[in-house]
Amino acid sequence: MTIERYIRIFAGLFIMISLALGVEGSPMFISRWALAFTAFVGLNLFQFGFTNVCPMGSLLRKLGVPERAD
Repeated sequence: MTIERYIRIFAGLFIMISLALGVEGSPMFISRWALAFTAFVGLNLFQFGFTNVCPMGSLLRKLGVPERAD
């Protein structure tokens, strides 16, 4: 798998977890402030689309994840 696929997987996972923790009807509800993490992930994906700079991508690169499928 490539860095871009890992970024999509982690972003989706983080959004689903923060929604489960922040929506009042959820059995995992903790606080509505957990939705701030959803906003952070969304904003990070938005800026990544324009700048191609992503902290998760940098971390994955250092861990040796390939940038392109061969």
